[in-house]
Amino acid sequence: FNRIWLTMLGIIGIIAVFTVLGLSLLVTRIATIALTLTGLSREAARFQARSAFTGTGFTTSEAEKVVKHPVRRRIIMLLMIIRSAGVVSIIISLILSFGGDGDESQRFYRLLWLIAGLFALWATARSRHIDHCLSRVIEWAFRRWTDLDTRDYQSLLKLSGDYTVKELSVKERDWLADKRLRDCRLTEEGVIVLGIYRDDGDYVGAPTADTRIYSGDLLILYGRSGALRELDQRREDRDGEAAHERAVKEQRRHMVEQDAREEAHSRKRATINNSSRIDCR
Repeated sequence: FNRIWLTMLGIIGIIAVFTVLGLSLLVTRIATIALTLTGLSREAARFQARSAFTGTGFTTSEAEKVVKHPVRRRIIMLLMIIRSAGVVSIIISLILSFGGDGDESQRFYRLLWLIAGLFALWATARSRHIDHCLSRVIEWAFRRWTDLDTRDYQSLLKLSGDYTVKELSVKERDWLADKRLRDCRLTEEGVIVLGIYRDDGDYVGAPTADTRIYSGDLLILYGRSGALRELDQRREDRDGEAAHERAVKEQRRHMVEQDAREEAHSRKRATINNSSRIDCR
């Protein structure tokens, strides 16, 4: 009976480890999406979320942006609290798995299961398809049940609807890398570049059509959130060019709808003005 009980404790411990690690990955993914919704670039948001969850501190300009922003600061504080509980749970689970008087063969098989499970979690975390699907679900949930969406930019610029300001970090092999703004034709996608932070700390305000974008730049963009999110994931290949053409077509469709709304608004104002003139007479 004792042998069976020790075996069950070991299995429960392994399951608990996988559960805690899986939840940890999910928590950091949720925190990353939440930070991007406050205007932080995806790369910076991922780094800050993992830094806070692992307890690794870095003094950087990005960290200062997080500390000074009330919503980002609250997200990081929640990560720190969850991290404390997660570390304790993992330690207890590992003790249950490999402690006790079980024989060496059982511990060896548990170790193999642990390694295999960690590899599966790592592969899941690296999957771009899973990342894309999970990010869309999490972002939908945030937009549906919270008001995290770029709160500081909204208060400053009075943004509303689907339009937002977002930071985008340019990396090698990105669709935007090593191109002039003229060649990117971002305005045809409904995207406006407000400014560019160079990797040497220089800032380019109101860049012109001849301004070149380099890998390592941090772009400040204005546009529809869906278009900015897709642009952040676009790569320099045939699929990237196809994505650009789709974005241009989507912007044209959006502009047709917007022009129709504007026309309806103009007719409504004209009707109200005519009614006012008649009443005055």
